[in-house]
Amino acid sequence: MSVRRRILGVAAGAFGVAAAGTAVGVARQRRVIARRGAGETFEFGSLRSKPRTVVADDGVPLHVEVDECDDSGATPRRGEPAQARLTVVFCHGYALNLDCWHFQRAAYRGLVRTVFYDQRSHGRSGRSTLGHATIDQLAHDLKRVIDEVVPEGPIVLVGHSMGGMTIIAFAEHYPELFGDRIVGAGLISTTAGGLDPHRILFPMIPVPLGGELTHRVVATLARGHRAVDGLRRIGKAVATVVTDGFAFGDDVPASYVEFVDGMLSATPFEVVAEFFPSFRTLDKFHAVDVLGEIPTTIICGTADRLTSVGHSRKLQSMIDGANLLECEGAGHMVILERHDQVDAALDQLIAAAAATVELP
Repeated sequence: MSVRRRILGVAAGAFGVAAAGTAVGVARQRRVIARRGAGETFEFGSLRSKPRTVVADDGVPLHVEVDECDDSGATPRRGEPAQARLTVVFCHGYALNLDCWHFQRAAYRGLVRTVFYDQRSHGRSGRSTLGHATIDQLAHDLKRVIDEVVPEGPIVLVGHSMGGMTIIAFAEHYPELFGDRIVGAGLISTTAGGLDPHRILFPMIPVPLGGELTHRVVATLARGHRAVDGLRRIGKAVATVVTDGFAFGDDVPASYVEFVDGMLSATPFEVVAEFFPSFRTLDKFHAVDVLGEIPTTIICGTADRLTSVGHSRKLQSMIDGANLLECEGAGHMVILERHDQVDAALDQLIAAAAATVELP
């Protein structure tokens, strides 16, 4: 039997053991999740605007949606009217898509010009070209999005998880834009390096792997990615419980868990594997000092099991004047779990950014 088949067999067996050995516990936990109720009445994924396509520098089409500001004269609910002249660009995280910003999009719609886009190989965007599934490439993609849909005016960048890493890489490659075009930054549940990558992978493959073994297994499984996707579908009950435990800190409504699990499940394992090496080599703390030139807000849940709050504390210590919001008990998907706190912090960030520039 080949090494590849042995590894695939081990992975399949691990899924089987997880499904069989914990079947009673998984079923019980799924019932607990379901009883939490529906939460907010918004339908996740229902907020849409006319799609635009921005072509990345290597030809990959990026799906972009822009919510324009309502200039009808109505008094905005959030902050000063001048904030409406800003554009806020949201960058989502690993194995998610632009819909993950549901509550932020609902909060700012019509009040501030906002841009949402699917990172390459995620959501409705095209698949990355070979060797370009990197954090540095995501930074160049962000530059293309800005050039095409925000060609002028001040910008606040907001990124969650891999989206925050995208912003930090953007700062490394385009530092001259900070304080000029980029007037504010929000870094949520993210880091500039020092990750434990196998923890990031776990919600997508609920198999207890660690260290160097993870990278060898991921590389092998990537060659049999269709089989892995099949295993993920078969093990959906386990995956839902794992998503609940790793994405959230508190007992959130069942709809939140299902929403996140749906985004993770919709991301092909081939894409997961392509981006995975980038997290292992990520080391961009040297680039974060430029963020000290603009209002910067850092947000993280204290129960984040993927990018722990220690990463956010380190970022704050290295970015002059940065504000840190620690959401007690919240997990990695703090943008959903504590959306009111996150939105309030972003309100303050946008107001601070608006105060640094002259707006019409």
